[in-house]
Amino acid sequence: MQYLLMIYQNEVEYAKVDTGTTQKMSAEYEAFTQSIIRNGNFKAGDRLRPTTTATTVRVRDGKTLTTDGPFAETREQLGGYYLIEAKDLDAAIEIAARIPSARVGSIEVRPIWVYDK
Repeated sequence: MQYLLMIYQNEVEYAKVDTGTTQKMSAEYEAFTQSIIRNGNFKAGDRLRPTTTATTVRVRDGKTLTTDGPFAETREQLGGYYLIEAKDLDAAIEIAARIPSARVGSIEVRPIWVYDK
């Protein structure tokens, strides 16, 4: 089964982190990513640009409305994701717990809805 692991972290707090800590976390991410590639769990994953670059789109009464930024004010922002293959939710949670940002933010684990064709 496929799961989306959404990585949430406070952008303001992350911006305050020193370069050495950022480089260490980047190395941890690289090691984590390589491990799930080797194990066959990795399907996709990317880091996202800050929420200041986001645009939210809504359609109301047939009109497209856009708003700069994310749709809601939150303490943590979506910073990236991994799409993984795991045998079950427990296995997906074990993988999510190894994501470096789980120590300072949160990881939302959500199963992918597969449509019957």
